[in-house]
Amino acid sequence: MRAFVIAMESEAAAVRPHLRPDDRLFVSGIGKVNAAAATQRAIDAGATEIWNAGVAGGFDPAQAVGDACVIDRAVEYDFDLVEVNGTRIGVHNERTTPYFACVADFAPELPRATLATGDRFSDSDADLATLADLAATVRDMEGAAIAHVCETNCVPCRIVKCLSDVHGKGSMTGQYRDNLVRALAALSATLATALRAG
Repeated sequence: MRAFVIAMESEAAAVRPHLRPDDRLFVSGIGKVNAAAATQRAIDAGATEIWNAGVAGGFDPAQAVGDACVIDRAVEYDFDLVEVNGTRIGVHNERTTPYFACVADFAPELPRATLATGDRFSDSDADLATLADLAATVRDMEGAAIAHVCETNCVPCRIVKCLSDVHGKGSMTGQYRDNLVRALAALSATLATALRAG
């Protein structure tokens, strides 16, 4: 069974037209814990692959609102054990890398990106150095938690994101509010082809 873990109902509305009859949709709510719980619920219900699709913020000045990308790895940039054991930000206990691998074997026409996930949405510049150090060009509040649960359960994870805001092009929260409808339309158009190939 192919299951979709989607944060917001508005994102789910962009996904629904592209689902197959045997797909399952789980609307998790925003944030890492909500996303992780919904992912585990989907796997417990029999999901053999997990998809996440939604809007996200961009951090590459070459990006534009409405751009879509396939995520090939994701990291929890707000997971920090540096003071405890000196590991790099994002590295969980018993792991040597901060990245959770995602399956990127679909939509070859879309760029691949590293996704940084954290439980905050802000315009703060404080996170920029961390995101740059992790080579992340896209940021959201769910994807890495979904990939983390998938890795734990040995279930493939595929993630597609469309940009609603881009750093350096005005307030990211303002851009998000202004561009959400446009980004959701781009997400639906992207999924029309990405899911056919996935």
